[in-house]
Amino acid sequence: MKAVGYTRAGAIDDDGALVDVELPQPAPGEHDLLVKVHAVSVNPVDCTIRATEQPRSGPPRILGYDAVGTIVGLGDSVEDEPLLEHFAIDDRVFYAGAIDRPGSNAEYQLIDAHLAAHAPASLSDVETAVLPLAALTAWELLFDRLEVPRPVPGAASAVVIIGGGGGVGSMAIQLLRALTNLTVIATASRAVTKAWCANLGAHHVLDHRRPLAPQVAELGLGDPGFVLSTAGSEERQKDIVELLAPQGRFGYTDRPELDVPAFQVKCISLHPEDVFMRSRLQTLDFAEQSEILRQVGELADAGKIRSTLTSTIGAINAATLAQAHRLIESGTAVGKLALEGFTSQP
Repeated sequence: MKAVGYTRAGAIDDDGALVDVELPQPAPGEHDLLVKVHAVSVNPVDCTIRATEQPRSGPPRILGYDAVGTIVGLGDSVEDEPLLEHFAIDDRVFYAGAIDRPGSNAEYQLIDAHLAAHAPASLSDVETAVLPLAALTAWELLFDRLEVPRPVPGAASAVVIIGGGGGVGSMAIQLLRALTNLTVIATASRAVTKAWCANLGAHHVLDHRRPLAPQVAELGLGDPGFVLSTAGSEERQKDIVELLAPQGRFGYTDRPELDVPAFQVKCISLHPEDVFMRSRLQTLDFAEQSEILRQVGELADAGKIRSTLTSTIGAINAATLAQAHRLIESGTAVGKLALEGFTSQP
């Protein structure tokens, strides 16, 4: 099968950064679905791994943590297990997958059935491919970590989303509007990203380049109970402490070094999110990701959320994936990008 992998960690333009390869088609394990991949997306995690994690000896490491495709094989236990979803050959599914298994940048991929869900019927392959990782991250952070339906006593019923124009921020805005009555305050820096956040449903869009606490105060809502940050959390932590209400909750997806005593003064709780934690550690609830994706698909089919696709780069090969990595690393991407179908690099 065709696949795209990398052979050594480094910059995207280094030799071996991304290469077209031919690999044997994998055979499903007991709990696996064998999926023929139709379309994929690229996320910052792909770029981080490619740049910093040296592959083990052997075949190139295959990245890719967003996919939609068709089931062409089932593990022996899939049909007998009490899964949240029932799967059959030819079903169309979407998923993010696991970070410790080969990813979706291949014609065929194995995915644990507990991590997949039926794809939304109303969306095309490229529209669907951009959803899983961002939706899972936003959902887990909002509802599992921050528990936004549970009010913070005395706080304004509002969520500040730092980085509203990215994949996770874009999904968080929509999920909050679809499933809660909270006021959604997003941050963005450019006119295009400010308009994007507003069009997705943010009640207020703040200037990402200026201190946030004074801008939040100017809204007259009071101190928000929640902050969700997707980038720059370490640099903004004083601002975050200032704008959050006492006993507020701060969730983040990056890896900041935080001044914990500063948060402790207001008893602000800290909530890191790692979307791959459940699959990596095989937690008792790791099948919850299938249920989250099922609900995301239902919301999409009901028209309550929309795909965050903003560009389709082309077919899946080393050249187009390198183009996608460069765009992600530039920090200028709005929404999500997708690639569809497999061709070898010309």
